Amino acid sequence: MTLSPLQSLFPNIDDWGELGRACIDTLLMLGGSLTLTVLIGLPLGVLLYLTGKGQLRAMPRLYGSISLLVNVLRSVPFIILMIVLMPVTYALVGTKLGVRGAIPPLVIGAAPFFARLVETALREVQKGVIEAAQAMGASTWQIVRHVLLPEARAGIAAGITVTAIALVGYTAMGGAIGSGGLGDLAYRYGYLSYESDYMVVTVALLVVLVQLLQMLGDRIVARYKRH
Repeated sequence: MTLSPLQSLFPNIDDWGELGRACIDTLLMLGGSLTLTVLIGLPLGVLLYLTGKGQLRAMPRLYGSISLLVNVLRSVPFIILMIVLMPVTYALVGTKLGVRGAIPPLVIGAAPFFARLVETALREVQKGVIEAAQAMGASTWQIVRHVLLPEARAGIAAGITVTAIALVGYTAMGGAIGSGGLGDLAYRYGYLSYESDYMVVTVALLVVLVQLLQMLGDRIVARYKRH
């Protein structure tokens, strides 16, 4: 029987279907966790900005509390965070393993990171634009919706790109404790079984995924900057 080019190049990979399923699991983890991260991290970043010193709704104590929580969550290595959050994950989704079990810790690990990026992007909005909106009698919500977020679109899009790429790395690390996906495949076959073909292919696929995310993100950022 004639071998396909991939089988000839990587003869130690017996089940390409399993590799395909691992790719799908990684994409599911990335898509689900990125969506929830943006939904949680965006308002959290806006809150950090608004309550910061000298901002529209400055509240030093509230800002200090939220900032401390964000910093603590950002400082914990992701693989340790996954282990610590296993009881919480089980309570939320009914399992500690697989795609469902990976999404809660992925979101908890990435949302604070993204919130900081959102806060930074909002701080780059020119003060004059905000002051002009205030002079016209705009409320805080109107300023956020019609001034801050539109003006910071490029920075927020760049933050989503950076966060998505970080999540790809998180999903790979999660494979070491049974989250599934390409990281799990690389750990079980590439590390534990010393099958280098699996390691090479999974790393190559992860590199391709990161490059695609970066290219897409760069195009979106460039589009927003032109507008």
